[in-house]
Amino acid sequence: MNLLTDPWLPFHKRDGTIEYLPVRDMASADVVDLALPRADFQGAAYQFLIGLLQTVYSPEDIEAWIEGYESPPSAKQLADAFVPFEPAFYLDGDGPRFMQDADPLEEDKPTLASSLLIDAPGASTIKNNTDHFVKSGRAETFCQDCAAMALFTMQINAPSGGKGYRTGLRGGGPLTTLLLPAETSCSLWHKLWINLLDGEQLAVSDVNPRDSSLFPWIGPTRTSEKGQATYQTDVHALHPLWAMPRRFRLMLEDVEVHCDLCGRAAKRTVSQVRARNYGNNYDGPWRHPLTPYRTDPKQPDQPPLSVKGQPGGIGYRHWESLALEDREESGNLPALVVLDYPRKVDECQADGVDIPRAARLWVFGYDMDNMKPRGWVGSQLPYLALPENLQHRLLNWLRVMVGLSREVCWQLRKSVREAWFNRPSDIKGDMEYIDARFWERTEPLFYSLLEELGKRLLQDAIPRLPEDVAQRWYRHVQRQSLDAFDELVLSTGDATANMKRITRARNLFMGWFRKNKTAKNFRKQAGLEEGASLEREPAADE
Repeated sequence: MNLLTDPWLPFHKRDGTIEYLPVRDMASADVVDLALPRADFQGAAYQFLIGLLQTVYSPEDIEAWIEGYESPPSAKQLADAFVPFEPAFYLDGDGPRFMQDADPLEEDKPTLASSLLIDAPGASTIKNNTDHFVKSGRAETFCQDCAAMALFTMQINAPSGGKGYRTGLRGGGPLTTLLLPAETSCSLWHKLWINLLDGEQLAVSDVNPRDSSLFPWIGPTRTSEKGQATYQTDVHALHPLWAMPRRFRLMLEDVEVHCDLCGRAAKRTVSQVRARNYGNNYDGPWRHPLTPYRTDPKQPDQPPLSVKGQPGGIGYRHWESLALEDREESGNLPALVVLDYPRKVDECQADGVDIPRAARLWVFGYDMDNMKPRGWVGSQLPYLALPENLQHRLLNWLRVMVGLSREVCWQLRKSVREAWFNRPSDIKGDMEYIDARFWERTEPLFYSLLEELGKRLLQDAIPRLPEDVAQRWYRHVQRQSLDAFDELVLSTGDATANMKRITRARNLFMGWFRKNKTAKNFRKQAGLEEGASLEREPAADE
Protein backbone atom coordinates (compact mmCIF):
# COMPACT_ATOMS: atom_id res chain seq x y z
CA MET A 1 0.00 0.00 0.00
CA ASN A 2 1.22 3.47 -0.84
CA LEU A 3 -0.01 6.27 1.43
CA LEU A 4 0.10 8.85 -1.40
CA THR A 5 -1.89 6.93 -3.99
CA ASP A 6 -4.17 4.41 -2.25
CA PRO A 7 -7.56 5.35 -0.73
CA TRP A 8 -6.64 4.74 2.92
CA LEU A 9 -7.92 7.81 4.79
CA PRO A 10 -11.62 8.24 5.68
CA PHE A 11 -12.93 11.65 4.61
CA HIS A 12 -16.13 13.24 5.91
CA LYS A 13 -17.99 14.69 2.93
CA ARG A 14 -20.35 17.64 2.82
CA ASP A 15 -23.39 15.37 2.23
CA GLY A 16 -22.69 13.58 5.53
CA THR A 17 -21.17 10.43 4.07
CA ILE A 18 -17.75 9.03 4.91
CA GLU A 19 -15.59 7.78 2.06
CA TYR A 20 -12.06 6.36 1.95
CA LEU A 21 -10.14 8.38 -0.64
CA PRO A 22 -6.54 9.01 -1.69
CA VAL A 23 -4.87 11.97 -0.01
CA ARG A 24 -4.93 13.91 -3.31
CA ASP A 25 -8.68 14.44 -2.68
CA MET A 26 -8.04 16.46 0.51
CA ALA A 27 -8.55 19.69 -1.48
CA SER A 28 -11.99 18.73 -2.83
CA ALA A 29 -14.69 21.26 -1.95
CA ASP A 30 -16.93 18.30 -1.03
CA VAL A 31 -14.58 17.15 1.75
CA VAL A 32 -15.11 18.93 5.07
CA ASP A 33 -13.20 16.81 7.58
CA LEU A 34 -11.42 13.59 8.40
CA ALA A 35 -13.28 10.71 10.09
CA LEU A 36 -10.76 8.50 11.87
CA PRO A 37 -12.10 5.89 14.35
CA ARG A 38 -10.13 7.22 17.35
CA ALA A 39 -9.47 10.71 18.72
CA ASP A 40 -5.70 10.24 18.70
CA PHE A 41 -5.85 8.98 15.09
CA GLN A 42 -7.91 12.03 14.09
CA GLY A 43 -5.30 14.40 15.47
CA ALA A 44 -2.49 12.38 13.92
CA ALA A 45 -4.18 12.30 10.50
CA TYR A 46 -4.38 16.10 10.52
CA GLN A 47 -0.69 16.24 11.35
CA PHE A 48 0.09 13.73 8.59
CA LEU A 49 -1.66 15.84 5.94
CA ILE A 50 -0.23 19.14 7.24
CA GLY A 51 3.24 17.60 7.29
CA LEU A 52 2.75 16.23 3.78
CA LEU A 53 1.66 19.61 2.40
CA GLN A 54 4.42 21.44 4.27
CA THR A 55 6.95 19.06 2.72
CA VAL A 56 5.61 18.58 -0.79
CA TYR A 57 3.37 21.58 -1.54
CA SER A 58 4.74 24.32 0.71
CA PRO A 59 3.93 27.96 -0.23
CA GLU A 60 7.07 29.91 -1.08
CA ASP A 61 5.87 33.18 0.46
CA ILE A 62 2.76 34.87 1.83
CA GLU A 63 1.47 35.62 -1.67
CA ALA A 64 1.61 31.90 -2.52
CA TRP A 65 -0.09 31.10 0.79
CA ILE A 66 -2.92 33.54 0.02
CA GLU A 67 -3.29 32.08 -3.45
CA GLY A 68 -3.47 28.57 -2.01
CA TYR A 69 -6.10 29.69 0.52
CA GLU A 70 -8.26 31.33 -2.12
CA SER A 71 -7.77 28.76 -4.90
CA PRO A 72 -7.22 25.20 -3.63
CA PRO A 73 -5.33 22.94 -6.04
CA SER A 74 -7.04 20.25 -8.06
CA ALA A 75 -6.60 16.57 -7.22
CA LYS A 76 -4.37 16.25 -10.30
CA GLN A 77 -2.13 19.11 -9.18
CA LEU A 78 -1.62 17.46 -5.80
CA ALA A 79 -1.13 14.01 -7.35
CA ASP A 80 1.54 15.42 -9.68
CA ALA A 81 3.31 17.05 -6.71
CA PHE A 82 3.23 13.77 -4.78
CA VAL A 83 4.75 11.60 -7.55
CA PRO A 84 8.46 12.14 -6.66
CA PHE A 85 7.68 11.30 -3.01
CA GLU A 86 5.75 8.07 -3.61
CA PRO A 87 8.77 5.77 -3.01
CA ALA A 88 9.02 7.10 0.58
CA PHE A 89 5.40 6.33 1.45
CA TYR A 90 5.04 2.58 0.89
CA LEU A 91 3.79 0.74 3.96
CA ASP A 92 5.22 -2.62 2.84
CA GLY A 93 7.43 -4.05 0.12
CA ASP A 94 11.15 -4.60 -0.33
CA GLY A 95 12.16 -0.92 -0.25
CA PRO A 96 11.83 1.69 2.48
CA ARG A 97 8.68 1.30 4.55
CA PHE A 98 6.89 4.35 5.95
CA MET A 99 7.90 5.04 9.57
CA GLN A 100 9.55 1.61 9.85
CA ASP A 101 13.13 0.64 10.49
CA ALA A 102 15.32 -0.07 7.48
CA ASP A 103 16.48 -3.23 9.27
CA PRO A 104 13.86 -6.04 9.01
CA LEU A 105 14.44 -6.70 12.74
CA GLU A 106 14.14 -10.45 12.03
CA GLU A 107 16.18 -11.26 15.13
CA ASP A 108 13.55 -9.65 17.36
CA LYS A 109 10.63 -11.60 18.75
CA PRO A 110 7.23 -10.49 17.38
CA THR A 111 4.94 -8.67 19.77
CA LEU A 112 1.28 -7.70 19.66
CA ALA A 113 0.24 -5.02 17.17
CA SER A 114 -1.71 -3.42 20.01
CA SER A 115 1.66 -2.23 21.35
CA LEU A 116 1.32 0.52 18.72
CA LEU A 117 -1.62 1.95 20.67
CA ILE A 118 -0.48 4.29 23.43
CA ASP A 119 -3.51 3.49 25.62
CA ALA A 120 -3.13 -0.31 25.34
CA PRO A 121 -1.81 -2.14 28.41
CA GLY A 122 1.87 -2.99 28.15
CA ALA A 123 3.41 -6.44 28.26
CA SER A 124 4.26 -6.11 31.96
CA THR A 125 0.71 -5.07 32.81
CA ILE A 126 -0.75 -8.06 30.97
CA LYS A 127 1.78 -10.45 32.52
CA ASN A 128 0.96 -9.23 36.03
CA ASN A 129 -2.79 -9.31 35.31
CA THR A 130 -3.16 -5.67 36.34
CA ASP A 131 -5.12 -4.45 33.31
CA HIS A 132 -8.09 -3.62 35.53
CA PHE A 133 -9.56 -0.63 33.70
CA VAL A 134 -8.03 -0.80 30.20
CA LYS A 135 -8.31 -4.45 29.26
CA SER A 136 -5.98 -6.28 26.97
CA GLY A 137 -7.41 -7.93 23.86
CA ARG A 138 -9.68 -5.03 22.90
CA ALA A 139 -7.81 -4.52 19.63
CA GLU A 140 -5.65 -7.34 18.29
CA THR A 141 -5.83 -7.17 14.49
CA PHE A 142 -5.72 -4.02 12.39
CA CYS A 143 -6.39 -3.38 8.74
CA GLN A 144 -3.35 -1.89 7.01
CA ASP A 145 -5.02 1.55 6.93
CA CYS A 146 -5.41 1.63 10.72
CA ALA A 147 -2.00 0.02 11.19
CA ALA A 148 -0.41 2.87 9.22
CA MET A 149 -2.15 5.48 11.35
CA ALA A 150 -1.39 3.63 14.61
CA LEU A 151 2.28 3.57 13.63
CA PHE A 152 2.34 7.28 12.78
CA THR A 153 0.44 8.17 15.96
CA MET A 154 2.94 6.27 18.08
CA GLN A 155 5.96 7.86 16.39
CA ILE A 156 4.73 11.45 16.85
CA ASN A 157 3.57 10.94 20.46
CA ALA A 158 5.98 8.27 21.68
CA PRO A 159 6.21 8.20 25.49
CA SER A 160 9.07 6.57 27.32
CA GLY A 161 8.74 2.83 26.84
CA GLY A 162 11.44 1.12 28.85
CA LYS A 163 15.19 0.78 28.44
CA GLY A 164 16.28 2.30 25.14
CA TYR A 165 12.76 2.83 23.78
CA ARG A 166 13.05 6.52 22.95
CA THR A 167 10.52 9.27 23.51
CA GLY A 168 9.28 11.41 20.65
CA LEU A 169 11.03 14.51 19.37
CA ARG A 170 8.56 16.67 21.34
CA GLY A 171 8.89 14.57 24.50
CA GLY A 172 6.35 12.02 25.67
CA GLY A 173 2.70 13.11 25.45
CA PRO A 174 3.12 16.54 23.85
CA LEU A 175 0.20 18.85 23.23
CA THR A 176 -0.56 19.78 19.64
CA THR A 177 -2.31 23.03 18.77
CA LEU A 178 -3.88 23.49 15.35
CA LEU A 179 -5.87 26.44 14.08
CA LEU A 180 -9.27 25.84 12.53
CA PRO A 181 -11.43 28.41 10.77
CA ALA A 182 -14.31 29.67 12.92
CA GLU A 183 -16.77 28.44 10.30
CA THR A 184 -17.14 24.74 11.07
CA SER A 185 -18.59 23.88 7.66
CA CYS A 186 -15.57 25.09 5.71
CA SER A 187 -13.61 22.64 3.60
CA LEU A 188 -10.92 20.35 4.96
CA TRP A 189 -8.45 22.14 2.70
CA HIS A 190 -8.91 25.43 4.59
CA LYS A 191 -8.60 23.58 7.92
CA LEU A 192 -5.25 22.22 6.79
CA TRP A 193 -3.87 25.16 4.80
CA ILE A 194 -4.37 27.59 7.69
CA ASN A 195 -1.67 25.61 9.55
CA LEU A 196 1.03 25.86 6.90
CA LEU A 197 4.01 28.18 7.23
CA ASP A 198 5.34 29.87 4.14
CA GLY A 199 8.97 29.71 3.03
CA GLU A 200 9.77 33.08 4.59
CA GLN A 201 8.81 31.80 8.04
CA LEU A 202 10.28 28.31 7.80
CA ALA A 203 13.87 28.24 6.61
CA VAL A 204 13.88 25.12 4.48
CA SER A 205 16.56 23.95 2.10
CA ASP A 206 15.78 21.88 -0.95
CA VAL A 207 13.47 18.97 -0.29
CA ASN A 208 14.86 15.71 -1.64
CA PRO A 209 12.42 12.74 -1.52
CA ARG A 210 15.37 10.38 -1.04
CA ASP A 211 16.93 12.32 1.85
CA SER A 212 17.10 10.17 4.99
CA SER A 213 17.70 13.27 7.11
CA LEU A 214 14.16 14.29 6.11
CA PHE A 215 12.46 10.86 6.06
CA PRO A 216 14.46 8.78 8.59
CA TRP A 217 13.07 5.46 7.35
CA ILE A 218 14.76 5.96 3.97
CA GLY A 219 18.18 5.00 5.36
CA PRO A 220 19.72 3.14 8.28
CA THR A 221 18.47 4.29 11.67
CA ARG A 222 20.66 6.63 13.73
CA THR A 223 20.90 4.16 16.59
CA SER A 224 21.66 5.18 20.17
CA GLU A 225 23.01 2.13 22.04
CA LYS A 226 25.58 4.36 23.72
CA GLY A 227 23.29 7.33 24.10
CA GLN A 228 24.24 8.94 20.80
CA ALA A 229 21.95 11.92 20.30
CA THR A 230 20.26 13.30 17.20
CA TYR A 231 20.32 17.09 17.18
CA GLN A 232 18.50 19.63 15.09
CA THR A 233 21.67 20.36 13.15
CA ASP A 234 21.97 16.69 12.14
CA VAL A 235 18.79 16.57 10.08
CA HIS A 236 16.61 18.41 7.60
CA ALA A 237 14.56 21.40 8.84
CA LEU A 238 11.32 19.48 8.17
CA HIS A 239 12.48 16.37 10.04
CA PRO A 240 10.35 17.23 13.13
CA LEU A 241 7.23 16.56 11.04
CA TRP A 242 8.51 13.03 10.26
CA ALA A 243 10.50 12.17 13.39
CA MET A 244 10.89 8.44 14.14
CA PRO A 245 12.07 7.68 17.69
CA ARG A 246 10.91 4.05 17.75
CA ARG A 247 12.10 1.11 15.66
CA PHE A 248 9.19 -0.97 14.31
CA ARG A 249 8.44 -3.36 11.47
CA LEU A 250 4.83 -4.20 10.70
CA MET A 251 4.18 -7.90 10.02
CA LEU A 252 1.57 -7.63 7.28
CA GLU A 253 -0.38 -10.77 6.39
CA ASP A 254 -3.01 -11.78 3.86
CA VAL A 255 -5.66 -12.77 6.39
CA GLU A 256 -9.30 -11.81 5.97
CA VAL A 257 -10.75 -10.45 9.21
CA HIS A 258 -12.63 -7.43 10.43
CA CYS A 259 -10.38 -4.68 11.74
CA ASP A 260 -10.69 -4.28 15.51
CA LEU A 261 -10.35 -0.49 15.20
CA CYS A 262 -12.50 0.61 12.26
CA GLY A 263 -14.69 -2.51 11.95
CA ARG A 264 -14.26 -2.88 8.20
CA ALA A 265 -13.55 -6.18 6.48
CA ALA A 266 -9.90 -6.35 5.45
CA LYS A 267 -7.80 -8.78 3.45
CA ARG A 268 -4.37 -7.36 4.37
CA THR A 269 -3.94 -7.12 8.12
CA VAL A 270 -1.48 -6.68 10.98
CA SER A 271 -1.67 -8.58 14.28
CA GLN A 272 2.03 -8.54 15.18
CA VAL A 273 4.96 -6.16 14.92
CA ARG A 274 8.68 -6.41 15.56
CA ALA A 275 10.26 -3.75 17.75
CA ARG A 276 13.80 -2.93 18.83
CA ASN A 277 15.13 -0.31 21.21
CA TYR A 278 17.81 2.37 20.75
CA GLY A 279 16.29 4.31 17.86
CA ASN A 280 16.70 8.03 17.21
CA ASN A 281 17.60 9.71 20.49
CA TYR A 282 16.38 13.27 20.00
CA ASP A 283 18.10 15.86 22.14
CA GLY A 284 18.64 19.61 22.18
CA PRO A 285 16.49 22.64 21.42
CA TRP A 286 13.82 21.31 19.04
CA ARG A 287 10.83 23.44 18.11
CA HIS A 288 8.01 21.52 16.40
CA PRO A 289 5.81 23.99 14.48
CA LEU A 290 2.53 22.47 15.74
CA THR A 291 3.35 22.31 19.46
CA PRO A 292 3.48 24.97 22.21
CA TYR A 293 6.62 25.21 24.31
CA ARG A 294 7.70 26.86 27.52
CA THR A 295 11.08 28.31 28.37
CA ASP A 296 12.53 29.53 31.65
CA PRO A 297 13.00 33.33 31.42
CA LYS A 298 15.70 33.09 34.10
CA GLN A 299 17.62 30.49 32.09
CA PRO A 300 17.32 31.60 28.47
CA ASP A 301 20.15 29.29 27.40
CA GLN A 302 18.18 26.19 28.37
CA PRO A 303 16.21 24.46 25.57
CA PRO A 304 12.45 25.04 25.58
CA LEU A 305 10.23 22.21 26.79
CA SER A 306 7.05 21.16 25.06
CA VAL A 307 3.78 21.71 26.90
CA LYS A 308 2.22 18.39 27.97
CA GLY A 309 -1.32 17.28 28.63
CA GLN A 310 -2.39 17.60 32.28
CA PRO A 311 -5.22 16.27 34.46
CA GLY A 312 -8.22 18.58 34.43
CA GLY A 313 -8.14 19.14 30.69
CA ILE A 314 -7.65 22.38 28.77
CA GLY A 315 -9.64 25.54 29.44
CA TYR A 316 -9.50 29.31 29.42
CA ARG A 317 -6.90 29.35 32.18
CA HIS A 318 -4.48 27.96 29.58
CA TRP A 319 -5.53 30.29 26.76
CA GLU A 320 -2.79 32.91 27.07
CA SER A 321 -0.03 30.29 27.16
CA LEU A 322 -1.33 28.66 23.98
CA ALA A 323 -2.14 31.83 22.03
CA LEU A 324 0.20 34.67 23.08
CA GLU A 325 3.98 34.67 23.29
CA ASP A 326 5.61 35.93 26.48
CA ARG A 327 9.33 35.17 26.69
CA GLU A 328 10.10 37.74 29.38
CA GLU A 329 7.73 36.85 32.21
CA SER A 330 6.05 33.46 31.84
CA GLY A 331 8.21 31.93 29.10
CA ASN A 332 5.19 30.90 27.01
CA LEU A 333 6.00 29.98 23.41
CA PRO A 334 2.83 29.09 21.48
CA ALA A 335 3.10 26.87 18.41
CA LEU A 336 4.72 28.59 15.43
CA VAL A 337 1.61 28.15 13.26
CA VAL A 338 -0.46 29.89 15.95
CA LEU A 339 2.02 32.77 16.29
CA ASP A 340 2.07 33.23 12.52
CA TYR A 341 -1.69 33.50 11.97
CA PRO A 342 -2.07 37.21 12.94
CA ARG A 343 0.58 38.07 10.34
CA LYS A 344 -1.33 36.09 7.71
CA VAL A 345 -4.53 37.97 8.58
CA ASP A 346 -2.79 41.35 8.36
CA GLU A 347 -1.19 40.46 5.01
CA CYS A 348 -4.49 39.20 3.62
CA GLN A 349 -6.33 42.34 4.68
CA ALA A 350 -3.61 44.48 3.08
CA ASP A 351 -4.21 42.54 -0.15
CA GLY A 352 -7.98 42.92 0.13
CA VAL A 353 -8.50 39.24 0.96
CA ASP A 354 -11.12 38.53 3.60
CA ILE A 355 -9.80 36.10 6.20
CA PRO A 356 -11.41 36.36 9.65
CA ARG A 357 -9.44 37.23 12.77
CA ALA A 358 -11.63 34.87 14.78
CA ALA A 359 -10.69 31.22 14.54
CA ARG A 360 -10.68 28.10 16.69
CA LEU A 361 -7.68 26.70 18.56
CA TRP A 362 -7.79 22.91 18.60
CA VAL A 363 -5.67 21.57 21.48
CA PHE A 364 -5.11 17.86 21.96
CA GLY A 365 -2.73 15.23 23.22
CA TYR A 366 -2.22 12.47 25.74
CA ASP A 367 -2.00 13.20 29.45
CA MET A 368 0.89 10.88 30.39
CA ASP A 369 2.32 9.78 33.71
CA ASN A 370 5.73 8.73 32.42
CA MET A 371 4.83 5.76 30.19
CA LYS A 372 1.25 5.36 31.48
CA PRO A 373 -1.56 7.33 29.79
CA ARG A 374 -3.92 8.96 32.29
CA GLY A 375 -6.24 10.12 29.54
CA TRP A 376 -6.72 11.95 26.27
CA VAL A 377 -7.30 15.70 26.43
CA GLY A 378 -8.90 17.58 23.57
CA SER A 379 -10.55 21.00 23.44
CA GLN A 380 -11.42 23.63 20.88
CA LEU A 381 -11.01 27.18 22.20
CA PRO A 382 -11.92 30.47 20.53
CA TYR A 383 -8.93 32.21 19.02
CA LEU A 384 -8.47 35.89 18.16
CA ALA A 385 -5.69 37.05 15.83
CA LEU A 386 -4.75 40.54 17.00
CA PRO A 387 -1.96 42.59 15.42
CA GLU A 388 1.32 42.13 17.27
CA ASN A 389 1.31 45.66 18.74
CA LEU A 390 -1.97 44.91 20.58
CA GLN A 391 -1.19 41.41 21.82
CA HIS A 392 0.82 42.45 24.87
CA ARG A 393 -1.95 44.71 26.13
CA LEU A 394 -4.50 41.91 25.77
CA LEU A 395 -2.10 39.53 27.49
CA ASN A 396 -1.83 41.80 30.53
CA TRP A 397 -5.59 42.18 30.81
CA LEU A 398 -6.29 38.46 30.51
CA ARG A 399 -3.59 37.67 33.02
CA VAL A 400 -5.32 39.92 35.57
CA MET A 401 -8.70 38.30 34.89
CA VAL A 402 -7.39 34.74 35.07
CA GLY A 403 -5.33 35.65 38.14
CA LEU A 404 -8.53 36.58 39.96
CA SER A 405 -10.14 33.32 38.82
CA ARG A 406 -7.27 31.19 40.09
CA GLU A 407 -7.42 32.81 43.53
CA VAL A 408 -11.18 32.40 43.75
CA CYS A 409 -10.98 28.79 42.59
CA TRP A 410 -8.40 27.96 45.26
CA GLN A 411 -10.53 29.58 47.94
CA LEU A 412 -13.67 27.81 46.70
CA ARG A 413 -12.02 24.43 47.13
CA LYS A 414 -10.79 25.39 50.60
CA SER A 415 -14.22 26.66 51.65
CA VAL A 416 -16.03 23.56 50.38
CA ARG A 417 -13.65 21.33 52.33
CA GLU A 418 -14.20 23.44 55.45
CA ALA A 419 -17.96 23.04 55.01
CA TRP A 420 -17.75 19.30 54.47
CA PHE A 421 -15.24 18.23 57.09
CA ASN A 422 -14.54 19.03 60.72
CA ARG A 423 -10.80 18.68 60.13
CA PRO A 424 -10.38 19.44 56.39
CA SER A 425 -6.58 19.43 56.48
CA ASP A 426 -6.66 15.73 57.42
CA ILE A 427 -8.74 14.75 54.40
CA LYS A 428 -6.90 13.29 51.42
CA GLY A 429 -8.18 12.57 47.95
CA ASP A 430 -8.72 14.09 44.53
CA MET A 431 -10.76 17.31 44.85
CA GLU A 432 -10.13 18.61 41.34
CA TYR A 433 -13.77 18.16 40.44
CA ILE A 434 -14.46 21.21 42.64
CA ASP A 435 -12.10 23.26 40.50
CA ALA A 436 -13.62 21.83 37.33
CA ARG A 437 -17.08 22.98 38.44
CA PHE A 438 -15.79 26.55 38.81
CA TRP A 439 -13.85 26.64 35.53
CA GLU A 440 -16.79 25.27 33.56
CA ARG A 441 -19.18 27.82 35.06
CA THR A 442 -16.99 30.81 34.25
CA GLU A 443 -15.66 29.76 30.84
CA PRO A 444 -18.46 31.00 28.51
CA LEU A 445 -18.34 34.59 29.79
CA PHE A 446 -14.54 34.65 29.63
CA TYR A 447 -14.59 33.92 25.91
CA SER A 448 -17.40 36.41 25.39
CA LEU A 449 -15.34 39.12 27.09
CA LEU A 450 -12.25 38.05 25.15
CA GLU A 451 -14.12 38.73 21.92
CA GLU A 452 -15.37 42.05 23.31
CA LEU A 453 -11.86 43.13 24.35
CA GLY A 454 -10.54 42.24 20.92
CA LYS A 455 -13.14 44.37 19.19
CA ARG A 456 -12.44 47.36 21.42
CA LEU A 457 -8.68 47.06 20.97
CA LEU A 458 -9.10 47.11 17.19
CA GLN A 459 -11.43 50.10 17.31
CA ASP A 460 -9.83 52.36 19.94
CA ALA A 461 -6.46 52.92 21.57
CA ILE A 462 -7.70 52.03 25.05
CA PRO A 463 -4.79 51.80 27.51
CA ARG A 464 -6.46 50.03 30.45
CA LEU A 465 -8.76 47.10 31.02
CA PRO A 466 -12.20 48.70 30.53
CA GLU A 467 -13.99 49.16 33.85
CA ASP A 468 -17.29 47.77 32.62
CA VAL A 469 -15.59 44.55 31.44
CA ALA A 470 -13.69 44.23 34.73
CA GLN A 471 -16.85 44.80 36.77
CA ARG A 472 -18.76 42.20 34.83
CA TRP A 473 -15.99 39.65 35.25
CA TYR A 474 -15.61 40.31 38.99
CA ARG A 475 -19.31 39.93 39.69
CA HIS A 476 -19.59 36.88 37.46
CA VAL A 477 -16.68 35.09 39.12
CA GLN A 478 -18.03 35.95 42.55
CA ARG A 479 -21.54 34.79 41.77
CA GLN A 480 -20.50 31.58 40.01
CA SER A 481 -18.16 30.59 42.82
CA LEU A 482 -20.89 31.08 45.43
CA ASP A 483 -23.34 29.15 43.27
CA ALA A 484 -20.81 26.35 42.94
CA PHE A 485 -20.36 26.33 46.73
CA ASP A 486 -24.12 26.07 47.29
CA GLU A 487 -24.44 23.38 44.66
CA LEU A 488 -21.68 21.26 46.15
CA VAL A 489 -22.53 21.79 49.80
CA LEU A 490 -26.22 22.61 50.15
CA SER A 491 -27.82 20.70 47.30
CA THR A 492 -26.69 17.23 48.24
CA GLY A 493 -29.76 16.38 50.32
CA ASP A 494 -27.56 15.12 53.15
CA ALA A 495 -29.76 15.23 56.27
CA THR A 496 -26.72 14.76 58.50
CA ALA A 497 -24.89 17.83 57.19
CA ASN A 498 -23.58 20.17 59.86
CA MET A 499 -25.43 23.40 59.02
CA LYS A 500 -23.55 25.42 61.60
CA ARG A 501 -20.22 24.48 60.00
CA ILE A 502 -21.59 25.05 56.51
CA THR A 503 -22.94 28.49 57.36
CA ARG A 504 -19.66 29.50 58.91
CA ALA A 505 -17.68 28.31 55.86
CA ARG A 506 -19.98 30.17 53.49
CA ASN A 507 -19.76 33.41 55.46
CA LEU A 508 -15.98 33.17 55.54
CA PHE A 509 -15.97 32.56 51.77
CA MET A 510 -18.07 35.68 51.17
CA GLY A 511 -15.83 37.67 53.50
CA TRP A 512 -12.77 36.46 51.63
CA PHE A 513 -13.73 38.66 48.66
CA ARG A 514 -13.48 41.76 50.89
CA LYS A 515 -10.11 40.85 52.40
CA ASN A 516 -8.12 39.09 49.70
CA LYS A 517 -5.42 41.28 48.15
CA THR A 518 -5.98 40.08 44.57
CA ALA A 519 -9.73 40.61 44.84
CA LYS A 520 -9.22 44.07 46.35
CA ASN A 521 -6.81 45.10 43.60
CA PHE A 522 -9.14 43.81 40.92
CA ARG A 523 -12.08 45.62 42.49
CA LYS A 524 -10.03 48.82 42.50
CA GLN A 525 -9.11 48.35 38.83
CA ALA A 526 -12.76 47.73 38.02
CA GLY A 527 -13.81 50.95 39.74
CA LEU A 528 -15.91 49.07 42.26
CA GLU A 529 -16.29 50.69 45.65
CA GLU A 530 -14.55 49.22 48.67
CA GLY A 531 -17.82 48.25 50.22
CA ALA A 532 -19.40 46.90 47.05
CA SER A 533 -22.11 44.38 47.73
CA LEU A 534 -21.00 40.78 47.83
CA GLU A 535 -24.44 39.54 47.03
CA ARG A 536 -24.99 37.84 43.74
CA GLU A 537 -26.19 40.04 40.89
CA PRO A 538 -29.53 39.05 39.37
CA ALA A 539 -29.30 36.29 36.79
CA ALA A 540 -31.16 38.53 34.33
CA ASP A 541 -28.09 40.76 34.12
CA GLU A 542 -26.15 37.94 32.45
